[in-house]
Amino acid sequence: MVVNPGEVTTAAPAGSLTTTTHAPANGTEHVLAEVLAGVVRVERVPVDSHFFDDLGANSLVMAHFCARVRKHPDLPAVSMRDVYGHPTIRGLAAALAEVPDEPPAPAPEPAEPPPPGSTARYVLCGALQFLVFAAYCLLSGLVTAQGYDWVSAGDGVVDVYLRSALFGGAVFVGVCALPVVAKWVLVGRWKETEFPVWSLAYLRFWTVKALLHANPMVLFAGNPLYVLYLRALGARIGKGVTILSHSVPVCTDLFTVGSGTVIRKDSYFLCYQAHAGRIRTGPVTLGRDVFVGEKTVLDIGSSMGDGSQLGHSSALYGGAAVPDGQRWHGSPAQRTDVDHVRVAPADCGTARRVGYGLATVLQTLFLYVPLLVGGTYMLLTVAPALDVLLDRDTRHVTSARFYAEALGLSLALFVGFVLIGLAVVTVVPRLLNLFLEPDRVYPLYGFHYSVQRAVARLTNVKFFKWLCGDSSYIVHYLRALGYDLSHVEQTGSNFGTEVGHETPYLATVGSGTMVADGLSIMNAEFSGTSFRVSRTSIGAHNFLGNHIAYPAGGRTGENCLLATKVMVPLDGEIREGVGLLGSPPFEIPRTVERDTRFDHLREGDELHRRLAAKNRHNLRTMGLFLFVRWFDWFVLTVLGFAAFDLYGELGAAGGLLIGASMIVGLAFTTGYYVLVERLICRFRPLEPRLHSIYDPLFWRHERLWKIPDTHIGIYNGTPFKNLLWRLLGVRVGRRVFDDGAYITERTLTAIGSDSTLGAHSKVQSHSQEDGTFKSDHIEIGDGVTLGVGALVHYGASVGDGAVLAADSFLMKGEEVPAGAHWGGNPAVAQRRA
Repeated sequence: MVVNPGEVTTAAPAGSLTTTTHAPANGTEHVLAEVLAGVVRVERVPVDSHFFDDLGANSLVMAHFCARVRKHPDLPAVSMRDVYGHPTIRGLAAALAEVPDEPPAPAPEPAEPPPPGSTARYVLCGALQFLVFAAYCLLSGLVTAQGYDWVSAGDGVVDVYLRSALFGGAVFVGVCALPVVAKWVLVGRWKETEFPVWSLAYLRFWTVKALLHANPMVLFAGNPLYVLYLRALGARIGKGVTILSHSVPVCTDLFTVGSGTVIRKDSYFLCYQAHAGRIRTGPVTLGRDVFVGEKTVLDIGSSMGDGSQLGHSSALYGGAAVPDGQRWHGSPAQRTDVDHVRVAPADCGTARRVGYGLATVLQTLFLYVPLLVGGTYMLLTVAPALDVLLDRDTRHVTSARFYAEALGLSLALFVGFVLIGLAVVTVVPRLLNLFLEPDRVYPLYGFHYSVQRAVARLTNVKFFKWLCGDSSYIVHYLRALGYDLSHVEQTGSNFGTEVGHETPYLATVGSGTMVADGLSIMNAEFSGTSFRVSRTSIGAHNFLGNHIAYPAGGRTGENCLLATKVMVPLDGEIREGVGLLGSPPFEIPRTVERDTRFDHLREGDELHRRLAAKNRHNLRTMGLFLFVRWFDWFVLTVLGFAAFDLYGELGAAGGLLIGASMIVGLAFTTGYYVLVERLICRFRPLEPRLHSIYDPLFWRHERLWKIPDTHIGIYNGTPFKNLLWRLLGVRVGRRVFDDGAYITERTLTAIGSDSTLGAHSKVQSHSQEDGTFKSDHIEIGDGVTLGVGALVHYGASVGDGAVLAADSFLMKGEEVPAGAHWGGNPAVAQRRA
């Protein structure tokens, strides 16, 4: 069954809505009722009829209602929060009447308008960015070639180890130092300023940012070494600070953190924002003993006083300041009494931090790096049947034996990665977990901390969740990791492809619960000196939307709908049988009629028949994409060894050829996966859908989520990102600045010229609630700005020149007027002073 999701397909019969006697409606009620009647396509709407229970409306319908009300000159603006809080015309009109009239906000001071988009500058910047990238690759090729020659000259295992340690250590230090040197040479000290994108100032900014994101120190988040590295980049960070987020602040001189502060993972504090075609830099200031929760955004100009807290799934907008000792949460953040630091302190002094950092340096330089460099060399030299690939004295690139050996090597490496990797992630963490006791407080930067970090890294490997997600097989994989999934009611879509945790052995998910992508189970709690692992339980028969951080002690029980980006509450009664939306959250209906129309497919013999068919289809999909990924490995292997083969004839200059093979490899991978996606779509655009997850149309749509796309991030902040989106089917205007946005359904998305898409923003043209899948177009106008971490849902439209603030959630069906400023979760019009 396929329906236009913009249509209202469930509404109470008109006759049943006109037979009840009600009190007379006032003027506002009458106009609101007329507007709603037009939306739900009935003759008349009684003022006491419940929007969802009586009229059969849903959030998409009510978003259209809110949009029409905003366009009506005689009505006050209505938000989705108002609709859910007052789900009748009479209640809504009464609530709007109680809102005091606010004087009009003073006109903002006129800001200097951004320069008009220049195609010449856009093209020139892209060309210079390519030259920077090419120079980096060519230098990497030269270093790799020289290093291989030197390591291969070693005599015996000990000599190879020593040479690998020296060469690998030098490369590691050099790669880490390069961003620091580039920052101080190209920029100096960052200051509060702004400059247009695609300018020379932007090119310097992008170069530093790209080098920061490419350097291995990002992997040391949560380690005292990471704090030292940020200090080398100019950040002012006090003693005893713990930063668990891999998000690197680019304008580090503007980042100030007081002693004893802890910042949880998936927090963004970039110290810059992209707005209306310009880069604005600004400070982010955190006092002493501050706590910043998971999945948070700290915009430029925000600050937190000593001892303050910001809860998970929250955001501080520009200029927001949390006073000393106060606790805030929500997006935008507001004051709360909830204490987000729930673990007692422990003894964790300077000596422990220094010792932990020193041990990490020794492990890296004398264990991991030599194993990577020397181990790879020894593996290739002792591998049978690789005589042609490793022979530099004779050119073999034109021989069939060369390609046969490359095929065998790539296949062996790929199969070995899958089989050995699966064994490692399911066995090694279980052994390590024996050293951790639930609910016991441990100091940071000790043996138990290392164990917890190792368990988290190993069990969060993305490959196997990518392979098994959105199918019945993800259940078996998560159980193998250690999840407690109770008695599973198999749906074929119990979990998506992105599920994270701190430890899988203390994660419980109730029977019948379905989870979309982006769930983070926060079953480890941290303070500035200590941590503990605790069981986190998600109740039965829940549905969890996208990008949810679920903390230990979350106050939800059974049969709940947790909407996309919702903040799971830590206080109050346990919520059951309701839905939760927003940050801070408020209650909404658990389900509506549109989401239950396919329930007959989720029970009895019909379920068994369709589930078996879905499982067979998903199994074919898994096999298909294993082949697709292996073929990419095979081609990259051919390219790499072809450069190696020709390098033998060219000598030192052959290193440049190795670097060139990296550029060609990226170009191939990009074009290859574009072709794969277009083939799956049969070179036709997607159409809006509303159907069951047991419909073969949905199974084919799921294949789009399997296409590897991590390489897309390499193009962030460059004109090449727009070219890539166009190849994938996105209707992109001219000179769009994409600082790291992600678009799920490319052919359902349109983005106007000169728009600005912030880092980590997402344009998601689909939704899945329980067993129902929905998708629709998203229209983003010219000159629009999406803030850091903002999410635009299906069916939404954003008018020309509009701004969506950081961490905002623009709900399905919403219409943002041209020039408007919206923000929040869910997003509403912002009143600018």
